[in-house]
Amino acid sequence: MSTVDDLIARSNRLGADPTTTNYAGGNTSAKGVQTDPVTNTDVELLWVKGSGGDLGTLRPAGLAVLRLDRMRALVDVYPGAEREDEMVPLFDYCLHGRGGAAPSIDTAMHGLVDAAHVDHLHPDAGIAIAAAADGPALTKEMFGDRVLWVPWRRPGFQLGLDIAAVHRANPQAIGVILGGHGITAWGATSEECEANSREIIATAARYIADKGRPEPFGALRHPPLPDEARRERAAALFPVLRGLASTDRPQVGHYTDSDVVLDFVGRERLAPLAALGTSCPDHFLRTKVRPMVLDLPPDAPLASTVERLRELHEEYRAEYQAYYDRHSDEDSPAIRGADPAIVLVPGVGMFSFGADKQTARVAGEFYVNAINVMRGAEAVSTYAPIDEAEKFRIEYWALEEAKLRRMPKPKPLATRVAFVTGGGSGIGRAIALRLAAEGACVVVADRDADAASTVAGEIGGTDAAVAVTVDVTDASAIVRAVAAAVLAFGGVDLVVNNAGLSLSRSLLETTERDWDIQHDVMAKGSFLVAREAARVLIPQGMGGDIVYISSKNSIFAGPNNVAYGAAKADQAHQVRLLAAELGGHGIRVNGINPDGVVRGSGIFAGGWGAQRAAVYGVPEEELGAYYAQRTLLKREVLPEHVANAVFALTGGDLTHTTGLHVPVDAGVAAAFLR
Repeated sequence: MSTVDDLIARSNRLGADPTTTNYAGGNTSAKGVQTDPVTNTDVELLWVKGSGGDLGTLRPAGLAVLRLDRMRALVDVYPGAEREDEMVPLFDYCLHGRGGAAPSIDTAMHGLVDAAHVDHLHPDAGIAIAAAADGPALTKEMFGDRVLWVPWRRPGFQLGLDIAAVHRANPQAIGVILGGHGITAWGATSEECEANSREIIATAARYIADKGRPEPFGALRHPPLPDEARRERAAALFPVLRGLASTDRPQVGHYTDSDVVLDFVGRERLAPLAALGTSCPDHFLRTKVRPMVLDLPPDAPLASTVERLRELHEEYRAEYQAYYDRHSDEDSPAIRGADPAIVLVPGVGMFSFGADKQTARVAGEFYVNAINVMRGAEAVSTYAPIDEAEKFRIEYWALEEAKLRRMPKPKPLATRVAFVTGGGSGIGRAIALRLAAEGACVVVADRDADAASTVAGEIGGTDAAVAVTVDVTDASAIVRAVAAAVLAFGGVDLVVNNAGLSLSRSLLETTERDWDIQHDVMAKGSFLVAREAARVLIPQGMGGDIVYISSKNSIFAGPNNVAYGAAKADQAHQVRLLAAELGGHGIRVNGINPDGVVRGSGIFAGGWGAQRAAVYGVPEEELGAYYAQRTLLKREVLPEHVANAVFALTGGDLTHTTGLHVPVDAGVAAAFLR
């Protein structure tokens, strides 16, 4: 294997375990020789994980590639610790060829340490020692002179110099514990480097397990609620919490009720430990300086719990503003929002928030790492994270601000959670795909579980879409489906009532069952979905959209269509009624009236197409063309055209439109709105 292949393989192995290093945290490097194609001479290069990359999924394109001679020459122009941020732009002048990924702040650590391979990791056990009050003594006791202690220093050029000096002065050492931060290890080969990293981590973990106190978080005061009750409570609280966490800007949520979390939130020392905040810079950049903690038992009445959460949120915002005011100066970036990223609820679990689902999920994963760190530090010592002023320096670092400014502009529906019924095929599938393409998290709801799962899979992983199985005629099934949506993403913002079916029969041939099933699915089903969605949208307090996929048949009177047309007319008037009722909550309700959508339609494929073709006396395969020829534009309506209209109503340009029906029928004069 090549040097790069070895580095990638080692990185992926180390990054596969979140207790070894967290998502996008840590970095690895290798040094080697290649021939410079310009001078045809050998040059020594440094390959190091680039800024923002993740070890577990690292690929060669994620490596920064630098000339080692130029990298080390930066020592001669280093202006000192007070101006070390000036060194980061100089890394670009050390790049070899196109340079690969952008070099990270930790590049100096890897380039200046005179070892062929270097790992910098954030393992839970290692940070537990790094964040312990007597970390230097513990390090000496565990490792002797094999692993040395380096006092806290913000990541940067000076830290690289410090570690390089320790390496030069201690040829017997395999690595260091970085106070308040993590570990760094090195080796002459990739195998040796990885083995040294794992030795440090395993030794620290073994020490904590063998010598640590058994219950460092104190007695269990609030056992977890039973599974069903816990998730029911979480679903009730999540929209409220998401609304609070979105006071400054909309957020997506993630819910965690792992054993680690449930144990921590139930312990007597929850509040004082949580107040100390997280330690490792990678942690609090994603979790904020500290979480918001509910101080009520899990069996407290829901109404009083919600009221207390609102009070705590106001207190949290005031405290965060005070924290910013204490440490900011004229050069500090503007405050980025005072809402919590992590909320801990005894007996229920953890709610984490971010600008998208992945960010919210990763914030929760980092706080699980932080819990493990606190447990380890308290087991063998006292948890003593870096002080608040240093946390602020990291959180509002100019380099971090620059990284945020490089982020791409969010898509129009970013942070919005869409719930699409009948999303497993036809129009619903097209709507789900379009909303996801515009940035929404999508819940694909369908009676056909396989179809829903297929569409969710087309969209992407569970950070982008989830599938739920639901019969919209069943009120209890809708309750469960909406709760699943809430638990997946924190709430619901955009509901599309699309589920439908049709039977084409004359009045005399239409049975009660024909009438009932069409009204149950479309009229009653839409009502039930809208009602359950409103129970989330209203307490969430973020406004929202409900869109009905009605039909031109809600206005146009065609033959052999009494049950379907009447059900669609019911849906059409629900739009007006709900627009009037929900407008005060900022919830907009609109409808779309498509013409017959033949191609890609589940309804038409299920027999409706053959029935309508018989009514009009045309072959079924020509039905779409028949519909097109009777329109003013002479164009066939496809599922994506309906999806376009849904996006037009919800994408942000029609913020003052509610109670509207949008025709998507290529111009059917008889269906013009009057």
